[in-house]
Amino acid sequence: MNKKTAKFISLSATFLFTVILTQMTFNQAQAEETIPSLLGTWSGKNNTISEKKGYKTRNKTIHVTEQKDRRFKGYFTYSGGRVDFFGVVYPDNKSFTWVSPGSRGYNHGRILTKEKISACFVEAGIDATAGCTTLKKSK
Repeated sequence: MNKKTAKFISLSATFLFTVILTQMTFNQAQAEETIPSLLGTWSGKNNTISEKKGYKTRNKTIHVTEQKDRRFKGYFTYSGGRVDFFGVVYPDNKSFTWVSPGSRGYNHGRILTKEKISACFVEAGIDATAGCTTLKKSK
């Protein structure tokens, strides 16, 4: 290989590396800028199953009251009172998880559209429960 060819290959490799690095940086910055907002009130039917209560369906409304970047918090109410929770949106900008200080379970969710999310709760142990709900954002 002559010097001219070697220099051309070196410059081409440098150019390609620069393009790839720039694209990766742009994609990361773009992902950070487009973190979806979960703020608002979300309602839907909650379908659960447990050993103690069997199959249950009830209305569920959650309120996401604060969000800072990927972190959010809110609450929901039910016959037993109010439950506060906090969570995170994952870097894929589709998945999220929230937890409650007084619960042994986890809510794992998925953002389906700007107006619809799905959230599934799982808890192991003596009060084992599993359930999912599709929640629509209130206007």
